[in-house]
Amino acid sequence: MQPAQKLLGADDVRRAITRIAHEIVERNRGVEDLVLVGLRTRGVPLAHRLQRTILECEGLPVPFGELDVTLYRDDLQSTALRALQSTQIPVDISGRRVILVDDVLYTGRTVRAALDALIDLGRPRGIQLVCLVDRGHRELPIRPDYVGKNLPTAPEDTVKVRLLETDGVDEVVLLSPAGAGARAEAGRD
Repeated sequence: MQPAQKLLGADDVRRAITRIAHEIVERNRGVEDLVLVGLRTRGVPLAHRLQRTILECEGLPVPFGELDVTLYRDDLQSTALRALQSTQIPVDISGRRVILVDDVLYTGRTVRAALDALIDLGRPRGIQLVCLVDRGHRELPIRPDYVGKNLPTAPEDTVKVRLLETDGVDEVVLLSPAGAGARAEAGRD
């Protein structure tokens, strides 16, 4: 691997979250019937930040939940099972507009799992997708409604979102393999 290349710093992350929060409010004509749902792990702090920013702008709280999609993934047989975490959504999502929040969108498989999990919890009026980073390279027909940054990458690259709450720093870095033909992690999706 070559040294990490910083693509976004703390100010970039803050600006992206602020912009996305305003876009959510504008597109939905307010916050009535919205529910923010963060995908574990880094979608959770991003959703919390969106919740705080919307509260600051609109003066109205938006319910917040956390979703673990581990058991809904289609790659359970081929990857090591990570520790299950709880799903906590404090309101019924039926009839509401769910704003699903993730850190990186890559193949779309994590989002597909999240959609299955959400439908098992209720029948939302609509689901909108937020991602801080969109890498492209989709394997499924999934497209985000709100994007912090589009980052064209090679499939062998790895994009890491590091957040203050989980990693002690706000940044997005690109890890590329050293030399042609080197294998690297497929990255997060």
